Amino acid sequence: MTKQVQQLDRVIIRFAGDSGDGMQLTGDRFTQETAAFGNDLSTLPNFPAEIRAPAGTLPGVSSFQLHFADHDILTPGDAPNVLVAMNPAALKANLGDLPRGADLIVNTDEFTKRNLAKVGYATNPVEDESLSEYRVHALPLTSMTVKALEDFDISKKDAERAKNMFALGLLSWLYHRPTEGTLAFLEKKFAKKPEIMKANIAAFQAGWSFGETTEAFSVQYEIKPADHEPGLYRNITGNTALAYGLVAAGQLSGLPIYLGSYPITPASDILHELSKHKRFGVRTFQAEDEIAAVGAALGASFGGSLGVTTTSGPGLALKSETIGLAVATELPLVVVDVQRAGPSTGLPTKTEQADLLQAMHGRNGEAPVPVIAPRSPADCFDAALEAGRIAVKYRTPVILLSDGYLANGSEPWKIPDVATLPRIEPDFAAAGQEDFQPFRRDPETLARPWAIPGTPGLEHRIGGLEKADGSGNISYDPANHDRMVRLRQAKVDGIAKDIEPLAVDDPSGEARVLILGWGGTYGAISAAVRRVRRSGQRVAQAHLRHLNPFPANIEQVLRSYDKVVVPEINLGQLALLLRGRFLVDVIGYNRVRGLPFKAEELAGVIQDVIDSE
Repeated sequence: MTKQVQQLDRVIIRFAGDSGDGMQLTGDRFTQETAAFGNDLSTLPNFPAEIRAPAGTLPGVSSFQLHFADHDILTPGDAPNVLVAMNPAALKANLGDLPRGADLIVNTDEFTKRNLAKVGYATNPVEDESLSEYRVHALPLTSMTVKALEDFDISKKDAERAKNMFALGLLSWLYHRPTEGTLAFLEKKFAKKPEIMKANIAAFQAGWSFGETTEAFSVQYEIKPADHEPGLYRNITGNTALAYGLVAAGQLSGLPIYLGSYPITPASDILHELSKHKRFGVRTFQAEDEIAAVGAALGASFGGSLGVTTTSGPGLALKSETIGLAVATELPLVVVDVQRAGPSTGLPTKTEQADLLQAMHGRNGEAPVPVIAPRSPADCFDAALEAGRIAVKYRTPVILLSDGYLANGSEPWKIPDVATLPRIEPDFAAAGQEDFQPFRRDPETLARPWAIPGTPGLEHRIGGLEKADGSGNISYDPANHDRMVRLRQAKVDGIAKDIEPLAVDDPSGEARVLILGWGGTYGAISAAVRRVRRSGQRVAQAHLRHLNPFPANIEQVLRSYDKVVVPEINLGQLALLLRGRFLVDVIGYNRVRGLPFKAEELAGVIQDVIDSE
């Protein structure tokens, strides 16, 4: 049968099923093949918070959304063009996001009375016309998979588990995805279970063949590769990019990287990734708790390593005293907070931007800490490198605020030329100095010397008690305390001279409204700004990487526009800081749903502000 091939410029696909259905693996494999093909892409994995919720229930639904295109894209997409629903729970949890006319592929084998009742369906939606506004493809994916694998020496349960590979094969055929990478992946993943390996490969190929021969799909779709800047690319998640950035910081500084970490969602992958890179001088320590983890990292910095600790919001709270100790001892330390929805344990697998004020002020006393936030999964590499540079150069802890969306999402990353990356100079204090003073400061950076324990002539006292200016001896003198507090603040404030000014994207130069964001909102804001500009409106955009200190020109930028809109996935934390610091009445747009913004909603907000001018 000859199938029609239709050209598309972009597609958004969402795979959804029970947490045991392998939707993350399916989505990841489709993504890897899409990246290899050369499309631009952005992903949004969405995990259940429970380790294993009851099968077939709404809390157990796992999904993976992929937006891929023949041009530059910025978000995983607002709504899927295609939903693959492996059971009634997946359908019910995701149907509300599906626009009219979208394709809906449903695994009818799972639409039993029992499974329908679990999620409150009185009748089968596949049969009662309630899905009439969608293009429904009702397919018995499970039984077709079992039929395809009946000649293999595996259990029926193992055969049913391969249904995700059947679905992957079908979608790979439907959208002209390469298959070589997936076949090689399955061979490697199940190398120790050859029969399971062969069965999964057969299921994948059966799904492809079904698409090729069935009359249910008369059209194949083709999305041509994107026109990327020439270079070597790979698909990368934010957590992996962040780990690579830390490795690079160690290599560029000549310092061993020491990670003290306690596993916590969604930061654990950084520990997992860094543990693979011992050959680059990376040492990882899985501590018994968050406090031990940051204590070990700070101790490593005292000993001459670049100490790093990774966590999420609840763990950052536990680390606060030791971060304060790092401020007092003025030692380099990189603290990675992959933000998740709170408070308390909150929504562990959902994203949020609500740790900014904790990062800025969540310590006792005057304890200023530089704060940096990446804007995309690939940008996590550069942000980690920048955090390491500032920590080493200024002898200070640095907090890097990633988030769950960036951590788990992925996009193409142009692998940088190592020769172009900036060197980081530790400038350890030299041995044998006369009149060595451990808190005598560099006049330019106000950083104190970094003296490695055991170096002759550099013996000095360390600890959390206030130090005398210069000598570092314990001091209870009020005037000295005031001076040291101001010096530590001035050191952090001075970093503003060492960072890029805030860049503003204002093509016409005539915009009166500025959209200012930070962190993982960059993609949605940028996509929204594009939409508004295409409608003929003028709007400017800027995005903050450095949140403490702010870039030196930020006040000038804020006062250059009549209105400043600050979208945040919190209740207005950056807006509060900007109002308090610069007395500019910024307009906050705030949603705290555990989900990233949609470009469409932000475009509407921007248009409303422009119309109110």
